[in-house]
Amino acid sequence: MSYQQSSRPVASNRNLAPMANGQQSQTSQSTNQPTVNGQQTNGQPIADQKGQVMWSNHGFIGSDSGFQSQVQSNPMTPSMVVEEDLNDPAIGFDWDNTFGENFNEDQAADELNQTRSQRIRAAMFPETINEGVEIPSTQFDPNQATSVQRLAEPSQMLKCAVVNLINYQDDADLATRAIPELIKLLNDEDQVVVCHAAKMVHELSKKEASRYAIINSPQMVGALIRVMSQCNDIDTTKCAAGVLHNLSQHRQGLYTIFKSGGIKALVELLSSTVESVLFYAITTLHNLLLHQEGSKNDVRAHGGLQKMVALLKRDNFKFLTIVTDCLQILAYGNQEGKLIILACGGPAHLVRIMKSYQYEKLLWTTSRVLKVLSVCSSNKPAIVQYDGMQALAMHLTSSSQRLVLNCLWTLRNLSDAATKCDNLNELMHILNLVQLLNTNDINIVTCAAGILSNLTCNNQANKTIVCQVGGIEALVRTIIQAGNHEEITEPAVCALRHLTSRHTESEMAQNAVRLHYGLPVIVNLLNHPSRWPLIKAVIGLIRNLALCPANHAPLRENNTIQRLVQLLNKAHQETRQRNSLTSNGSHSTALTDGVRMEEIVEGTVGALHTLAKDPHNRAVIRSLNVISTFVQILYSDIENIQRVAVGVLCELAADKEGADMIEAEGATSPLTHLLQSPNEGIATYAAAVLYRMSGEKSPDYKKRLSMELSNTLYRDDPTNWGPGGPDLVDMNLLPEDTFQEPLYHHGQPPSVQSSRMFHQQPFDSQMLDPMVNGGYSHTRMSGLDARMDIVDPNDMDFETMNSNGIMRQHPSNQQPSQQQSVSAQQQSQGPMQGQMGAW
Repeated sequence: MSYQQSSRPVASNRNLAPMANGQQSQTSQSTNQPTVNGQQTNGQPIADQKGQVMWSNHGFIGSDSGFQSQVQSNPMTPSMVVEEDLNDPAIGFDWDNTFGENFNEDQAADELNQTRSQRIRAAMFPETINEGVEIPSTQFDPNQATSVQRLAEPSQMLKCAVVNLINYQDDADLATRAIPELIKLLNDEDQVVVCHAAKMVHELSKKEASRYAIINSPQMVGALIRVMSQCNDIDTTKCAAGVLHNLSQHRQGLYTIFKSGGIKALVELLSSTVESVLFYAITTLHNLLLHQEGSKNDVRAHGGLQKMVALLKRDNFKFLTIVTDCLQILAYGNQEGKLIILACGGPAHLVRIMKSYQYEKLLWTTSRVLKVLSVCSSNKPAIVQYDGMQALAMHLTSSSQRLVLNCLWTLRNLSDAATKCDNLNELMHILNLVQLLNTNDINIVTCAAGILSNLTCNNQANKTIVCQVGGIEALVRTIIQAGNHEEITEPAVCALRHLTSRHTESEMAQNAVRLHYGLPVIVNLLNHPSRWPLIKAVIGLIRNLALCPANHAPLRENNTIQRLVQLLNKAHQETRQRNSLTSNGSHSTALTDGVRMEEIVEGTVGALHTLAKDPHNRAVIRSLNVISTFVQILYSDIENIQRVAVGVLCELAADKEGADMIEAEGATSPLTHLLQSPNEGIATYAAAVLYRMSGEKSPDYKKRLSMELSNTLYRDDPTNWGPGGPDLVDMNLLPEDTFQEPLYHHGQPPSVQSSRMFHQQPFDSQMLDPMVNGGYSHTRMSGLDARMDIVDPNDMDFETMNSNGIMRQHPSNQQPSQQQSVSAQQQSQGPMQGQMGAW
């Protein structure tokens, strides 16, 4: 959409002053027009006939005049040109046809010299030539313009510029003199007089000079606003609104309208049934929202949001494009505005637009509104309820990069609210988010990984679908290629963690990670510079991978156990230090990068518990002197930590050497205390460890211990304790997956021991798309995203609508194809940096 009018006033048809030779300027009235070089000028300047494009494309512009090449050249007079042409044998010139039989070459040269001034006058001021005058031509070669012809068009342009300057000043003077009288007429009681006055002001506002005069008159603008608010005549209202529309194309005009209280009147016009009035009102408000500070609050205060949501029912796609962009501006960063849109049924209308239209600008602006609403906890379920996920997924294959990115960010924000939806097969199958992981765009990969992570959380159907369409391989490849880009690796690891547990394809997924060479890179993420949120997700994934016996040896060979023990010692040490400071009355933060160290302790011990089922892994664990740490953890107040600690001790006690080391660390006392735990799993594990520690004790000791354990654990049913002792207890009593599946929360995943859901902090995307330049920041919004998504109005590039009546044709007959839409190159991302650049 063009936001500025051309600065060139229309040239006047007035005649010029008398020329130097005494001839008066005339306007030809007959059909016999003066000619230049044998061609009719039709009484119009050459510039009007051929346009400035012809001037800029003229052959001599691109030719070498000697200025660049420094070739020596001598100035040539017109007579020299004639002589040179006459001596050129290549030119065949018919003198008889041009000058008649009675002319010879000398006479022809004299004639040309005598008519030189006429040729120049005809070229520069064709309106001064008398009717029917024939002027001989000097153009011997039709492919080569003469000097006069070359000077003709720039001369006409100069003349038009002078005329325009004169007209501009005349328009300004006329408007300045007329405005006081027009103000009086606009305040007249006679509505007919008011209507005529409004029409006159409307005509004046179409010219730039007079438009500035109106802008500089607050009284005139105030009178127009009063007429627009109070008059019931449609023509008067349309003219007044048209004047404000023209004024809104200038910043000073926007300020004058805002200060004169025009927003309230314009909002009221949004209820008009006249489409031209609607056009003027919505476009003027759009310009105000884009460029005038304070206008957003005024529009909200006067009910503009409610009226704009009601306008979403209309079917003109260009009109809807402007309406949706206004809604996005008003809703961004304003929770009350988002709730108003919800109360007026906005989500349903917006989803309908995404499903029904193919106009790229409309889809883009609508997806931006949905992206803003998708961070609102109230709007999010409504969008999902109206099949917003499917509507957005329809456009993931669009050729418009900006549309695809907006849809992806919105899907990412909505995906945590759609985890229980089982009707997302279209999203998972046809459009296939997995395939988006293979793209080279870092933003698309980030969104796709986050969406997959959320959609596979506690949803067995979605887990199965992702596994069946090659999701494991794609996610592993994404992690390998992402390198240190944690905004990609973190959601991808979380998705793998979900896919490797609690569904029918989980065992296949556990093997697939190894078969696609994912174990080394996953284990490597446990090292610096990975941050705690990513480390925590990797620990949970390793725990799930360890459920597959085939993964035990590869994990051991990649030093997984050593790294887990290092993380355990570090987290346990920080926990003890913080507890010590807290007991002394000091206050210290309980979170590191949004992660509690107790969660790391629980995760690492749980992973070691699963790995300890392999005898070779148990030997490695014993060699790392970590059993003392396990025993200390038994004193923890957190039940889940107690459970994983006593569980790993139970696995280590299966070997005599391990049982002796456990006993030597003084584990008997805390284990005996845990026999009284209300958690049956903890008490059972403690009993099993104690029983295995008594392996070489005397028969009497074993008998007393067996009876004590039996009385403690199975007081209600002693027969449950078999003669074989606690070593026959099913050690799979506890659920295999000790890690809950929290929703992916970039930068701050939920607690591993908590079953409650942590909703991600989504992107309230007035921003111009996160990481639009390929930058990276682990925070929720990087610094380069701080720019408002309300970009240069020219970038919006709204196509012009007819102000005399918006097109009424059904959009299906008017919408351009997406190939004619803004190409993806307009929003193409810059080259990615770092390891991502290899994609």
